[in-house]
Amino acid sequence: MAKLGSKKRPAIVRVQTPERADEMTAIAREHDWDCIVGIEPDNDEDITDLLKLLHPERFSIRAQPTAGRNDPCPCGSGRKYKKCCLLTASANTAPSHQP
Repeated sequence: MAKLGSKKRPAIVRVQTPERADEMTAIAREHDWDCIVGIEPDNDEDITDLLKLLHPERFSIRAQPTAGRNDPCPCGSGRKYKKCCLLTASANTAPSHQP
């Protein structure tokens, strides 16, 4: 996927006034980002794409590393994950067979 703010994937911004549109355009130009600014007085402002470009750390989602079956258990027991907490984790997620 193309990078946000590039020609192939410009940032899309919706504002309510021409003055605010000028502000958003100036920010995009200052950072050399491609941006499409729409003025829609009847709709709520949406500047999420510019915020993502200005503060990428707030919007990034990082997956937590998981232990592999043969890795040392993260609980610190010194045993392999498959012989330690994997059994407990799978027991907690397994459906119960109670009537």
